Amino acid sequence: MSVDAEHPIVHQPSRAAIEHSRLAGYVRWLADRDGMPGFAVDDYAALHTWSIDEPESFWSSLWDYFGLVGERGEGAVIDTRAMPGARWFAGACINFAENLLREAVQGDAERIAITALSEARPPIALTYGELYRQVGAFEAFLRSAGVRAGDRVAGVVAHTHEPIVALLACASLGAIWSSASPDFGVSGVADRFAQIEPRVLITVDGYCYGGKQHDRLDRIAALRERIPSIEHVIVTDNTGQGRMLPDDPKITAWADALAAHPEASPSFDRGPFDRPIYILFSSGTTGAPKCIVHGAGGALIQHVKEQVLHGDLRRDDVFFYFTTCGWMMWNWHVSGLFTGAELITYDGSPGYPDLNALWAMAAARRVSHFGTSAKWLGACRNADLAPGAEHDLAALRVIFSTGSPLLDADYDWVYERVKSDLLLGSISGGTDIVSCFVGSCPTLPVRRGEIQCRLLGVAAEAFNDAGEAVLEECGELVCTQPIPSMPVAFWNDPDGGRYRAAYFERFPGVWAHGDFIEFKASGGAVIHGRSDATLNVGGVRIGTAEIYRQIEPMPEVADCLVAAQSVGDDERIVMLVVPAAGYAVDDALREAIRNRLRERASPRHVPKLIVGVEALPYTRSGKKIEVAVARLLNGRDVAQSGAIANPESLAAIAEHPDLGLPERRGPSD
Repeated sequence: MSVDAEHPIVHQPSRAAIEHSRLAGYVRWLADRDGMPGFAVDDYAALHTWSIDEPESFWSSLWDYFGLVGERGEGAVIDTRAMPGARWFAGACINFAENLLREAVQGDAERIAITALSEARPPIALTYGELYRQVGAFEAFLRSAGVRAGDRVAGVVAHTHEPIVALLACASLGAIWSSASPDFGVSGVADRFAQIEPRVLITVDGYCYGGKQHDRLDRIAALRERIPSIEHVIVTDNTGQGRMLPDDPKITAWADALAAHPEASPSFDRGPFDRPIYILFSSGTTGAPKCIVHGAGGALIQHVKEQVLHGDLRRDDVFFYFTTCGWMMWNWHVSGLFTGAELITYDGSPGYPDLNALWAMAAARRVSHFGTSAKWLGACRNADLAPGAEHDLAALRVIFSTGSPLLDADYDWVYERVKSDLLLGSISGGTDIVSCFVGSCPTLPVRRGEIQCRLLGVAAEAFNDAGEAVLEECGELVCTQPIPSMPVAFWNDPDGGRYRAAYFERFPGVWAHGDFIEFKASGGAVIHGRSDATLNVGGVRIGTAEIYRQIEPMPEVADCLVAAQSVGDDERIVMLVVPAAGYAVDDALREAIRNRLRERASPRHVPKLIVGVEALPYTRSGKKIEVAVARLLNGRDVAQSGAIANPESLAAIAEHPDLGLPERRGPSD
């Protein structure tokens, strides 16, 4: 099958769009620089090759082109290409907050920086000047509470303006930020934050989701008991009710914290390029969450590259991303402030009061960049929405999708029902690099079912088991050269042993990410699922996404998950199906699923067992938990459930009579 037949072009940018893109502007800027190469604006392949062959020149050019605020210094752009251990811009001195607030200092302080939307509160708009002043006030409060450079500040917070202020205040003084969403239970929060020993905790008083309010004031005492390092708690009025706080001098209302130092300005204390800016956590679905430390400079330059060059984000744009503060896309979204654009944040359910709500918001707010998950786009398709016909989406230019592979049917739905002349940017990376390996490009066509390209500066490949790069076949997603946003370290890993084991054991000196990927002759990529969830049937590796692409578009199926179950010396595929409303998982549906996979994929993709369930387990950032289900299917316990949004679904699977699961063993058996 030809590339075009398998993955036809569903969107071709116009010549005018290509020439007007930020990427084309960067290419023209390069051509005018002494000693820099010249490229055609539509020759992305040549530009990418240069970016990985000459990383010193490429990353140095980004500093200059974007105008990062700080001192470059005299050190090397990168001191070694060996991994792990590469250091970037060793002589540089920067401050993350100073860069994100440069519009307030160097531009127009009256421009809107953030519009915070919520189920619980009226809209709150902050100009860049107001954001600057709140950051200064909150930094001064943190200093008065004893917070110093290197200390940790943790937030159990919603995607509102307050955690953005808190992150920037921490960054300004050199403290390290970490956050989780308020739907985490006490154990899930403690499993993460107790490891990093924060001095200050910021928490919401509650949150509203799907029209229901959830109290969180009642958890403050339990969190302080489980995390003894906490010396002070700040509570945001997230419900908008002005609730009474506990009578405790170590608990302060957010408004009072800001009012204590209203005239203070951010210090913007500059530090090394790799000074820690935030700690993110692995999912923790099968063990204690890993504490991943990211550097300020690496996150900054990588995010700006992705948003500006690959996402075509501009100063006059309006940038929305539906995310929680426990997902790396929150960190990514916040970095959009560097461009001077307006960020739209949202705290609530993306389906309340219905799935049209966010599309209506995008129309009303003139959103140019709309970020969401592949699962939510699939839900809109399944609901047969037609946002383009129902809403004025004239301003919309880019849709970002991530979290899981975007189904072929969802490419069709976006271009048929949302808008025909936008960039549908399926992007993929991870918490580990707080950014992307593959993603969108405004100068390239969009092909059905394909991520457009390897990102600039990213030497991504698919390796077979022998460690050889392969094309047009599935392999392990690897990165053969350093990128600036690779972790500075893992917390509490003094010799780096756990860090090396996580990424560099399988292919020494090469980052192995844990995704199963196929790079195409077109230059695009197809993610086939997590490699630790890859199915191995009769010696043939099958990515789980290969099955989801065929089955999830079926009108009878609301959701499905596949995992491997050992049977003797081989494995069999077990499929769990959540039927759509009005349907049941009966013999007729089982046969339809098997026939569809046999005809559209191969006989090897056909599950041996298909079982109906009421719900599937998801992480709190909306990802299917295939590995945990596989553990259950093979008689093993799931060690951690605090990171699972709906742990009762795992319990129901474990007890499902049609699965006949063996008695479970512990995680170390």
